Amino acid sequence: MVRLKSYLKAYHPMVHMMMFGTVLISLTNSMSVVFLPIYLIKNTQIDPVTVGLIVGAGALTATVGGFLGGTLSDFLGRIRLLLVSLIILGFVFLGLLHASSPVFLIVLNIFRGLFSSFFSTISKALMADLTAREKRFRLFSNRYMAGNIGFSIGPIIGTLFGVAGNEAAFLFTAMTYFGYFLMMALLIKHYQVREVDETSDEEVNISQAWSVFRKDKVLLLFIIGSVLLTTVHGEMSVTLSQYLEKNITEGIKLFGYLMSINGITVIATQVLITRWAERFGLLQRIALGSLLFAAGEIGFAFSDGWTGFIIAMIVFTFGEILIVPSEYAQIDEITPSGMRGMYYGAQGFSELGNFIGPWFGGILLVSYGGETMFLVMALFSLAAVVFYAWGRKLYQRKNQLVNGKISSMRI
Repeated sequence: MVRLKSYLKAYHPMVHMMMFGTVLISLTNSMSVVFLPIYLIKNTQIDPVTVGLIVGAGALTATVGGFLGGTLSDFLGRIRLLLVSLIILGFVFLGLLHASSPVFLIVLNIFRGLFSSFFSTISKALMADLTAREKRFRLFSNRYMAGNIGFSIGPIIGTLFGVAGNEAAFLFTAMTYFGYFLMMALLIKHYQVREVDETSDEEVNISQAWSVFRKDKVLLLFIIGSVLLTTVHGEMSVTLSQYLEKNITEGIKLFGYLMSINGITVIATQVLITRWAERFGLLQRIALGSLLFAAGEIGFAFSDGWTGFIIAMIVFTFGEILIVPSEYAQIDEITPSGMRGMYYGAQGFSELGNFIGPWFGGILLVSYGGETMFLVMALFSLAAVVFYAWGRKLYQRKNQLVNGKISSMRI
């Protein structure tokens, strides 16, 4: 009870509301979006290839949506864009409930991917606005766990009540977005939440922001590293199932267990691992997480039974727990004044890895086999450390130059 009170006092009430919203939205999405391909095949005359195109349209849009939404939020206001995103997502899910035209479904999924990435990026930026810098790594860790809680229990609840992947799930998701919009609007008014002004003495316009972003080599290197790690995670989420189906007895059943183990491991160990990792620097956390990613992939490559794959998945998940919040904290640290939304949005480009991983992993699996595929992905994990270390070195050098200039001006 004492710990709960301490936790509640540590963050702004709006942060707690957005954390709760993360659980709620991930829970409802895991009962609807996750089952969208099955829903479309059962309820429409659309062929599987077109279904893949419809679902993929949302994922591809989300790649640039985070950057676009983050940039717009810096100039139009986080609160306004966040509320608009919630309303539009509610109508999108109502549309998915009634749409049957492939073109209309593609448009709806483009909007879903776009405004979901808007909401995700803006909510992270707004939570960071309302939280002291030294508490943000733990904040991002808690948010990551909140999403995993929703995705872990959502399918179970949906299956128990018989609503997973049917009309009720999409209606429930739509109502959740509308309800969350009302709660957020009321709490924003109640707590008189305002945009945080970080721009010191000068107003930053869009052209200046784009110029800063385009020239920021540190950010570019961090994004490349993040794309590599997301590629590894994307391969694990998709092509691992194909490998297990062909090479392991009851492979699909094993894959289902592995996905559950992934979520349960996050929920059970995330707090302990996060607190233990706080003694290390951000680069050290990412490097250790990348090594665990690589170790997990090597474990997949050489496992020939259920036990080996389960152990490899647990190791892989430990790496995931270290990497995800550290990447956001790393971006937060290099963000210039007044452009948090834009820089957080740029992190969304790492979603490209969720396309590269299944695509390139599939090529490796068909051409060279599973062992080669997993080992190449292990190399991707290690390569990511190089880009993060390079970016970190440039960032430290830039800080030294800035501090040197300030010192000389004072003298």
